[in-house]
Amino acid sequence: MRRDRIILKTIVLCARLIGLIPRKWGDRLGCFLGRILFMADVKHRNIAMQNMGYAFDKPPHQFRSLSLRVFENLGRILFEFAWSLGLKENRFSKHFRIEGIHHIRDAYEKGKGVLMLTAHFGNWELLANLSPMLGYPISIVFRPLDFKPLDQFIINSRSRFGGHLIPKKKSMRHILRHLKQGDMVLLLMDQNVAWREGVFVDFFGHRACTNKGLALLALRTEAPVVPVFLIREPSGFVGKFLPEIPLIRTGDKTKDMEANTEQYNKVIESVVRQYPDQWFWVHQRWKTRPFKPWPRETKK
Repeated sequence: MRRDRIILKTIVLCARLIGLIPRKWGDRLGCFLGRILFMADVKHRNIAMQNMGYAFDKPPHQFRSLSLRVFENLGRILFEFAWSLGLKENRFSKHFRIEGIHHIRDAYEKGKGVLMLTAHFGNWELLANLSPMLGYPISIVFRPLDFKPLDQFIINSRSRFGGHLIPKKKSMRHILRHLKQGDMVLLLMDQNVAWREGVFVDFFGHRACTNKGLALLALRTEAPVVPVFLIREPSGFVGKFLPEIPLIRTGDKTKDMEANTEQYNKVIESVVRQYPDQWFWVHQRWKTRPFKPWPRETKK
């Protein structure tokens, strides 16, 4: 539609203008925007504080300061994303560095493709920027946005380094094809799903309904699962690859699916505990409730 094309061009223009702001000033403006959102968006501020209280077993009101830093992180993401669109590949090494690159290379050499586990952490939107530094294209599983012009803008931005975008709905067949070709496929695994889409496994001491897709893919293909997180540090961004998560296979499909999914949650939890202000606490992670809560769980 002509209207959508005009809106898309407007979004691109705005992003380019924002991207002209020097990185240091973009950080300050992002934090300022985050503080405004923190004060204005009472609903998500309360969700963040309640989630923190639930995860760390303390009264939610104790997490106001941490919640503010989470909102500042979200504000910075907008400016960082716009800034990154104008960044040339030959300047990536000035702003991005990679730790644990041998983990991903060893996994890639197995020839079965690689399942990359990540979360809405740090600035997850910039993970595709690691692709030129790795020398491999990264395909990303994503949920399309309802607003089509913005969705197209995000698609164009995420795929500019040769990676493919795989819509989450009915994605299994496409992921299997990419793995068969030896590709790397990135999946975000830290959000709540409906009970029919997931399994209830431990996350911060409480059962969280977690997408079972990654475990099913690993069990079916034996493609290695390698965690990666883009962490914001004062010196820039660090793409941190962690050791491959060993596949648990006992012959009991249900138990194997649960055990492997819980392993993935444990990795995400460990990183969130290290950098709690960089995770997406404003999401209702424990929204879907199990039929039989664990004794240690309390009503959220």
